[in-house]
Amino acid sequence: MTFSMLSFGHGYSAQALAEELIPAGWAITGTTRDAANLPAINAQGVNAVLWPGTDVSGTLKNATHLLISVAPNAEGDPVLNALSDQIAAAPILRWIGYLSTIGVYGDHGGAWVDEDTPLTPATKRGKLRVQAEADWQGLATRYDLPLHIFRLAGIYGPGRGPFAKVRSGTARRIIKKNQLFSRIHVEDIARVLLASINAPNAGRIYNVCDNNPAPPEDVIAYAAKLLGLPVPAAVDYDTADMTPMARSFYAESKKVRNDRIKAELGVELRYPTYQDGLTALMK
Repeated sequence: MTFSMLSFGHGYSAQALAEELIPAGWAITGTTRDAANLPAINAQGVNAVLWPGTDVSGTLKNATHLLISVAPNAEGDPVLNALSDQIAAAPILRWIGYLSTIGVYGDHGGAWVDEDTPLTPATKRGKLRVQAEADWQGLATRYDLPLHIFRLAGIYGPGRGPFAKVRSGTARRIIKKNQLFSRIHVEDIARVLLASINAPNAGRIYNVCDNNPAPPEDVIAYAAKLLGLPVPAAVDYDTADMTPMARSFYAESKKVRNDRIKAELGVELRYPTYQDGLTALMK
């Protein structure tokens, strides 16, 4: 059988998955809101389309798999708002993947959370994600759709990481007591999604993160050491000059468990710690 994926918001993570699927003969259509992104998406071997603005109903009707990487806004999830009826009626869908965020858990003071932890987001972005997850789950329940939710940690990988800021001298080690973040290399996101595609379990939720939640200042320091550059000076969070967006990332602290992707999907992370991932990126 030929598999066909419609990928909404075909960005960094979706492109990493496409690198795994295209050699296996998959047909992938990827949407973007920005026409400037079309050539790069096409160059990957993906059929790039502008959306909103292009009728994708025919593509959706022929899709076996659906990936949603589009962020919700104040009006809700853009894909659901525009296409919920067509998704519900799609005749051959075998798998739907919704890329969410660990921000749905909110602040837990550095304690561990897992997929069964109650959702108590502290940020507006986290609250929008909780609602979007619920809306997707509602549609899936009503129409018996094969929905899988993936809560992604902070994403890094080729072209995304702390090295550029450390090299330019703009990196700062913001210190906030008991502040812990979880991360995930983009290649490991692709491995998790591929494992779920190969062993779908409709309704399941997966945390997608590595084994080593750590303070952000440790990651900056490690990157500097890899580069052979001085470790940036420490700056206290309370007095640091930060944008509201940057400060919001420090509003929540938690350690995220990833046992389910290993036990249920059999995933073996290629980069189980940020040290592994950053060292590989340097090479």
